[in-house]
Amino acid sequence: MSNIEMIVEAILDGERLHQEEAQVLWEQATLGELAIMANNIRETIHPNKIVSFLIDRNINYTNVCNSDCSFCGFYRHSPKHPEAYVLSKEVLGKKIEETLAFGGTRILLQGGHNDELNFNFYVDMISWITSNYKIEINAFSPSEIQQMMKVSGKSAEEVLSILKEAGLKGLPGGGAEILDDEIRSRVSPKKIKAQDWLDIMEVAQSLDLTTTATMVIGFGETIQHRLNHLQRLRDLQDKSNDNNHIGFNAFISWPLQHNENTSLGRSKRASTLGAGPVEFLRWTALSRIFLDNIPNHQASWPSCGPEIAAVGLHMGCNDFGSTMLEENVVSQAGGHTAKEPMMTPQDLVFHIRRAGFTPAQRDSSFNIVKIFD
Repeated sequence: MSNIEMIVEAILDGERLHQEEAQVLWEQATLGELAIMANNIRETIHPNKIVSFLIDRNINYTNVCNSDCSFCGFYRHSPKHPEAYVLSKEVLGKKIEETLAFGGTRILLQGGHNDELNFNFYVDMISWITSNYKIEINAFSPSEIQQMMKVSGKSAEEVLSILKEAGLKGLPGGGAEILDDEIRSRVSPKKIKAQDWLDIMEVAQSLDLTTTATMVIGFGETIQHRLNHLQRLRDLQDKSNDNNHIGFNAFISWPLQHNENTSLGRSKRASTLGAGPVEFLRWTALSRIFLDNIPNHQASWPSCGPEIAAVGLHMGCNDFGSTMLEENVVSQAGGHTAKEPMMTPQDLVFHIRRAGFTPAQRDSSFNIVKIFD
């Protein structure tokens, strides 16, 4: 029996994948072999053919950011830039009302690291939304929480506790990219370090805030860098679960998007960056196999398009993401949302059903709201 056959057999028997074995699978397993193992895990956790989706909107409250990430085409470094903005409550309210009218149950609220905004700005924004609208608020990636710690002098626990009291329900997993500082120091040296990202997520999970984990591949990283990322997520998930917390309720990965709006896209090595559909699908499957303790894995249509995402449903994914009524960051870097900025619920139902699954609307906690038989 070959090494691959032994690993496949072990995974199908329910054994946990180790980094060395994961590297062997990445280097030697076929897409079909990875799919079989990934779907076996999916069907163990979700013994049905349901694929869920969320009706929500991404709202970016400011595009001013001091991080200067080389893969971002959305930010404006200076608040004096003619295109720099901070959303008013009037504009924010209009966006939320449009989301509610569309049947939305959540807003994902994220922005840049704007040194002109003090901590009270964030608390007031969450309090105001909570007081005026009946919608769940998932907001502020760990890097934004670190920015609030910087401007307030407060700890992560203090910042998150105050925001939770104001109405915050969850912390999205943005800003993870690759959780290895060798890569981060090259593509986003001013941004949050890997361990800081994990530490803030651990605090959020201890407060029972909804959290998700993300990953972006295609920075020129090695398989070891990628596996370090997965290992750190799995270790934190084990720790949170051992302490009777949900931890990450979903994992989402996507290929780097880079065009002329980003410094990476303008670099001499631009043609070597990113990941094609086959690599993305292989990584989607391997991630489901390795992250056996994160219950939900999402196929990312905003970066790859719905057709590739639909294939991802056969790579262990049980979720198709959201309607994305508004998306600015991936779009500016050349993602699929640049040409198709949103999906209607009917679009999502169509793509899920055509892939051979039963569509279902969910909330942020993956409670099923409606099944489309």
